[in-house]
Amino acid sequence: MKALVLYSGGLDSMLAMKLLSDQGIDVIALHINIGFGVKEDNYDTLKRRASIAGATLEVIDIRDQYLQEVLFSPKYGYGKQFNPCIDCHGLMFSVAKSLLPRYGASFIATGEVVGQRPMSQNKDALRLVKKIANDIDEDLILRPLCALVMEETKPEREGWVDRSKLRGFNGRGRNAQLALAKELGWEDYPTPAGGCLLTDVQFSIRLRDFVAHDTFSKDDIEVLKNGRHFRLPEGAKLVVGRNEKENDIIDTLNNPKLVLVQVGDDMNAPSSLLSKNASSMDEAEACRIILSFTKALPTQSYTLNIGEKVIHASPYNSKEEAKKYLI
Repeated sequence: MKALVLYSGGLDSMLAMKLLSDQGIDVIALHINIGFGVKEDNYDTLKRRASIAGATLEVIDIRDQYLQEVLFSPKYGYGKQFNPCIDCHGLMFSVAKSLLPRYGASFIATGEVVGQRPMSQNKDALRLVKKIANDIDEDLILRPLCALVMEETKPEREGWVDRSKLRGFNGRGRNAQLALAKELGWEDYPTPAGGCLLTDVQFSIRLRDFVAHDTFSKDDIEVLKNGRHFRLPEGAKLVVGRNEKENDIIDTLNNPKLVLVQVGDDMNAPSSLLSKNASSMDEAEACRIILSFTKALPTQSYTLNIGEKVIHASPYNSKEEAKKYLI
């Protein structure tokens, strides 16, 4: 027997996989990439943690489909931030169902716990997701962590899964999951917090600002995940790295809308990106802001390169002044 388990990278989905793999089920950890997972997610980490839970990792990229079909026009609306959770989960299950034949799998599982998220994981929402995924009749979606407080699914009725070995977790607390992880002797798992960036207040503000000024594409997702973001007086976007890790990421981004700004004079400046169509006024303002995050002196002029263009500028008197355009 083989199952596809929707794998976010979090503890809940790891535990769901373990409950199935311990029953001798061949588990495939299906990580569906919509682009807005936590920043720290990477393939090696996902693969390692899937292996701990007894699963093999498969990654499916649906970023384009997600942007076109869900993010900006969700049928069932948003949560508190820019998070269309019900539509998102419905799409993920639909994608997983379509992949069952490819992997020779018989059913789908997920680490969701009923009641854990009041808006998107109550019983009504879970039924709605099931409807969106056209799973009412087939009944192939199993939630191992809360199965005992839910109706039996086809995998349980058919004996593919032993229901007595599943759990009845319920509600918002995470103590039961943490206790189970401890019982298993696990130490390598993410803290049960955070999750999708679309539920993050600051990230949602950045995203709303972006779509108010430009057309959003998957190339823009990594830009939003990193750096300080500024909206300059005439509409240009400026991104300034906050630390070495972000600087390294910004240096490697290849976004056609943005150009790298480089500071001369060995200033140890943060990596920065500026809109390619920035006005002369915004270019000058961007240079002042960037210099303000270096040891540059307000009384001196410094050389910066915006692409092939050379700009001479001085910093603001303080970082606080530079933050007036901060998103």
